[in-house]
Amino acid sequence: MPERRFLVVRVGSLGDIVHTFPAVAALRESFPDSEIIWLTQPRWKLLVATSGLVSKIWTTETRALSSLMKTIREIRAAAFDVSVDYQGLWKSASLPFLAGVKRRIGFASVREVGVPLLYTDPVHATSAHVADQNGELSLRAGALSPVADFNLQPPPKDDEALFKYLSTRGVERYVVLSPGGGWRSKCWPAERFGKLCRMIRDSLSLRCVVNYGPGEDDLAAKVRDASSDTDPLLFNGELGPLMSLLRNAICVVGGDTGPLHLAVALGTPVVALFGPTNPARNGPYRDANRSSANRAPSKSVINREDIVLRAPNVTTTHSREDRTHPSMLEIHPDAVFEAVRRVVKARS
Repeated sequence: MPERRFLVVRVGSLGDIVHTFPAVAALRESFPDSEIIWLTQPRWKLLVATSGLVSKIWTTETRALSSLMKTIREIRAAAFDVSVDYQGLWKSASLPFLAGVKRRIGFASVREVGVPLLYTDPVHATSAHVADQNGELSLRAGALSPVADFNLQPPPKDDEALFKYLSTRGVERYVVLSPGGGWRSKCWPAERFGKLCRMIRDSLSLRCVVNYGPGEDDLAAKVRDASSDTDPLLFNGELGPLMSLLRNAICVVGGDTGPLHLAVALGTPVVALFGPTNPARNGPYRDANRSSANRAPSKSVINREDIVLRAPNVTTTHSREDRTHPSMLEIHPDAVFEAVRRVVKARS
């Protein structure tokens, strides 16, 4: 029997793609000789490539009709045996449907109403963590296990460039602070990141690197201003240099955001600050800490150097508010610094 041809659909975003890697790794492990093509947005092509999990990477601009029509024609011509939609949105589910892929796997319960009607195989996922939920789709596609290990490798040129960049600025051992996020309600205040920066420099003699994304210049400036004279380095690099920055850090501190999840995938320990979103579903994901992420962390939860901080009795919500969620304000700088200190000590 000929090997199957798989279409993997996960067009964005950073953290969601990272949480899809274990499930696709299970497909690759189960079907080592099969062609697996991943469909994503152009900005994430490098990220998918660094995983080494797929045969080819196709890109599409989901807001451009011409690009979508071209993608549908390509899917139809490729004659895939099965598509797996790990995204669960109309824009992701409709492409293999319109292209006539005979077997289409996706989630039976998704945010956008009606999407499961486009699947031939809707899966009722029961796992707590989103990465394990993705793994249930891989099982339906025939994988022998839901998830498997993978190894992200930043391009060597970016490692070399980052080393030169940091050296010219006098930075050797450092902690990355990632204050941004997709929506403000799940972000820890910039002023508290600034205070944390002071505590890390004064007590641990380490520089902080503040990572920020597009449109977050003001946020990074607020962290720097609140850090007094501790001189944090502000970093706003492309994906390759960001991967190198995160992989070579002693520790990464941030909320439920893409850079934090990317750091975990690169093997760097994190201090994760959670409020409205639930770490049982979206927390740091490694093989050894899946079950522990299900515990309600009234204090801190540590696994393989990762520490999750979340106030007790928080009601989970994915409402995208423009103000900091009250639960984030219950996480105090002293507690975050103590978590960082523990990670630094463990890595000394």
